[in-house]
Amino acid sequence: MPIGTVKFFNSTKGYGFIAAEDGSGDSFVHISAVERAGMPTLNKDQRLSYELETDRRGKQSAVNLQPA
Repeated sequence: MPIGTVKFFNSTKGYGFIAAEDGSGDSFVHISAVERAGMPTLNKDQRLSYELETDRRGKQSAVNLQPA
């Protein structure tokens, strides 16, 4: 599972981005993935492990979030 740091998360808009520690780029994260992980929100610079999932449109997003 990749590990990254929350770059930005807006709970009002319901999305944000996680910067991968390995430098492979940023991953989109949706509020639904945060809620499924049992977290109320994400905080800037919070470290997470996650999996990448491709949706039906071909877009990747972070899922199965866990504190790292």
